[in-house]
Amino acid sequence: MKAVIISKNGGPEVLQLKDIELKDPKSGEVLIKNQAIGLNYIDTYHRSGLYPIELPSHIGIEGAGIIEKIGPDIKEFKIGDKVAYASMPIGSYSTHRIFPIKKLVKVPNEIELENVVTLMTKGLTVFYLLHKTYPVKSGETILFHAAAGGVGQIFCQWAKSLGCTVIGTVGSDEKVKIAKANGCDYVINYSKENFAKKVKEITNGIGVPVVYDGVGKKTFDGSIECLKVRGMMVSFGNASGPLDPCDVTKSLAPKGLYLTRPSIGHYTTTREEFDEAASKVFEMFITKKFTLKIFKKYSLNEIVKAHQDLEGRKILGPAVIIP
Repeated sequence: MKAVIISKNGGPEVLQLKDIELKDPKSGEVLIKNQAIGLNYIDTYHRSGLYPIELPSHIGIEGAGIIEKIGPDIKEFKIGDKVAYASMPIGSYSTHRIFPIKKLVKVPNEIELENVVTLMTKGLTVFYLLHKTYPVKSGETILFHAAAGGVGQIFCQWAKSLGCTVIGTVGSDEKVKIAKANGCDYVINYSKENFAKKVKEITNGIGVPVVYDGVGKKTFDGSIECLKVRGMMVSFGNASGPLDPCDVTKSLAPKGLYLTRPSIGHYTTTREEFDEAASKVFEMFITKKFTLKIFKKYSLNEIVKAHQDLEGRKILGPAVIIP
């Protein structure tokens, strides 16, 4: 059995693949043989120390595989079940792992395990953004940053299925094509255009009711400009770096804006919430409300390169790790 370990925070070079030993699962736990592992930007935050974790540590929060052993008294799952997860405890970058069943979901037969790790973290994120944090209404015009990324591709298709007009921002001409192919009505290349000015043009000076921003530092101030009176700023990531402290009087008060910092964990606090979210994601994928194509596959031996590509913005869509 092997797992990626970090002993100190830093760049991709701190990721080390090591041999590990696992004990038998306890009550409420199962042993999973990972078949596919999600590669997500949050993994770089844990590695760098932006989101502190106790070291030394495993890394990775998303995976899918087959149950090989079950703990005592477990009736909800059995050996051989196809399962997936996208939450703490950390440690998906591994060939095998112990995982608590309270954060585990069975995978429908219609979905391959390689595909399910493109759905869990990214799909659950889109679910809570569109249905919980700011429940969109048909006919609304909304703004999403990084529209060509893994989350963005799902978001644009899902939002279109709900009747929204989607404005998306990207950082290159190549990504403009990707965003348009995934349903974006308007795509702004923020490396060439002032996206706040462009959004005002598209909305006839009114602005949008909500901005979904996973980019962070580079886009925050412009996002505030894009919002209409009483609009909501949904800041759910830091791809361009951590945000500066927010001056409420300067940023929010002039238009009576709302600011929130949500995560999957905030919307899956109970088993019922988790099952609702996962079921909806699987339903949307099975019924082809959105489609996804895996952009690239990495092995665990290539994990340093995977993180270099991720942070270098070289991954133009969902990527997976095959242990």
